[in-house]
Amino acid sequence: MEANNSSVFDKMGISGHQNLFFCHDKAVGLQAIVAIHDTTLGPAIGGVRMLPYESLPDAIDDALRLSEAITYKASLAGLNLGGGSAIIIGNNRTEKTEVLMRRFGQFVEGLNGNFVASTDIGTTQKDLEYMLSETNYVAGLPASLNGGGDTTVFAARGVFYGIKAAIKELYGDDSLAGRKVAVQGVGSVGEQLVSMLRAENARVYVSDMTEERKMKIAAKYKAEPITYSTSFELDADVYAPCALGGTVNPETVPRMRCKIIAGSANNQLKDEEVTNRLLKEQNILYTPDFLINSGALISCYSELEGYGNDRTEALVKNIYNATRHVIQKSQEDNITTFEAAKQLAEKRIFDVKKIKR
Repeated sequence: MEANNSSVFDKMGISGHQNLFFCHDKAVGLQAIVAIHDTTLGPAIGGVRMLPYESLPDAIDDALRLSEAITYKASLAGLNLGGGSAIIIGNNRTEKTEVLMRRFGQFVEGLNGNFVASTDIGTTQKDLEYMLSETNYVAGLPASLNGGGDTTVFAARGVFYGIKAAIKELYGDDSLAGRKVAVQGVGSVGEQLVSMLRAENARVYVSDMTEERKMKIAAKYKAEPITYSTSFELDADVYAPCALGGTVNPETVPRMRCKIIAGSANNQLKDEEVTNRLLKEQNILYTPDFLINSGALISCYSELEGYGNDRTEALVKNIYNATRHVIQKSQEDNITTFEAAKQLAEKRIFDVKKIKR
């Protein structure tokens, strides 16, 4: 047990995490974790992910990784928010109940505003409504509850602007007409991205873990269906991973024939250091996920600040300039785009920390 405890503290120390909170309520079956990475810029915000993790260390690792990414995401987007993440261990299809989500809301309330909960894999706006019965520290609510509504629209738009910025840096003009884009995963964000790409006459190739979904989206948007497991091998201008993370790794990169990687999936890189080096060697331009997939986070921030859609759209549109800035910095300093994005995010936090003291 001591070794496990020390390893958790070691991990928190390495990544600079402030807090890791646990909640166990046997009566309602709740096992939950909230990780808070950094609150220099503002309260930590993060999605609530409900999955049947194989082990507690797996759940903790996910919470730590996701919350750190949100810190960088918020900083790069110019938001006054910190990075957090929540995990509920359980099957979201069979074990999720109103009372479970309300009890989780009480857990969030007990953190005194240091953490704001939103949706992630396995949770919905309805779950946020249940949490709202117990705490006001939620964001991403439906418009009927004075929330920002569907965040996936802004999530897709942010990735779309990120793709255009990368195309501009690579080809000198950001027109998507005739550009080949492989979208892996056509859930709500992936589908809306496909719609935006097709509206600009891009040649879109779609894949999904569900064959039926893939064929439906391909037919609806006149896109070309391809195999999910090998979609990264397509000779395309852009590979857009919009499903699970980790598809960009030391095994897949040598088989990639794309010029740009830009998608909405979280934690796209596996073995970050090795993978980043391989991407640079292969001359593949990677737009970090925490840079371009911040649209949903921006929508939640606007909701918390009471902004309207126009302000949200302006903040999302800024992802275009932020992406170009990261790419240019990586070229000037001869570093990876991943390093450039992290450096810019960390500099803003470092600078703000000076005036917070």
